[in-house]
Amino acid sequence: MKHLLCASLACAVIGATPTVLMSGMYDYSQEEDTVAVIGETAEPEIQYTPYRPSHVNARISERELDQAIAWYARQHRLSQALLRAVIKTESDFRPSAVSRTGALGLMQLMPRTAASLKVRDPFNPVENIRGGATHLRYLLDRFDGNLPLALAAYNAGEYRVRRYQQIPPIQETKFYVKKVLSYYHAFRSAKNRPAAARSQF
Repeated sequence: MKHLLCASLACAVIGATPTVLMSGMYDYSQEEDTVAVIGETAEPEIQYTPYRPSHVNARISERELDQAIAWYARQHRLSQALLRAVIKTESDFRPSAVSRTGALGLMQLMPRTAASLKVRDPFNPVENIRGGATHLRYLLDRFDGNLPLALAAYNAGEYRVRRYQQIPPIQETKFYVKKVLSYYHAFRSAKNRPAAARSQF
């Protein structure tokens, strides 16, 4: 697997300098790795969760997973904490996860989406992260950097978000967006803490 990871990463080219993405409800700055709530009385609830994944199987080591997340986050101008938050919400870091609707792997790619992204094996953690990060970057661009809308589209589909021009009135999707943002804040907070403080989580 180590050789597979090295080969996958060696084929990529380092992406452009991070940009600042703006939205009506949120300001998402990848450069500063922050999400600020605008026009809201309270920030999303923060849940302190383990920064390190606990369900990685033998197909990839913890170190290799960290490398893949860091690489593809940089490639697609995404925050590592955001990418981790999507993975945590989608599969709880289980590379072999399969949803009741047929979504596959760490970032729960639907077979058609995986095929369009040229992901040959959705259960290959490195390929899955590449595909998921590519798709998330696409959605952020399509929705002008509006992070909640991009996340809603990742969960419910781009068509539904465009139809309503907001987070669709689907309870699962509303909960999904809130959960990803909560994990995002938790992972960012854990990353910024001293190593000694992080070890307790």
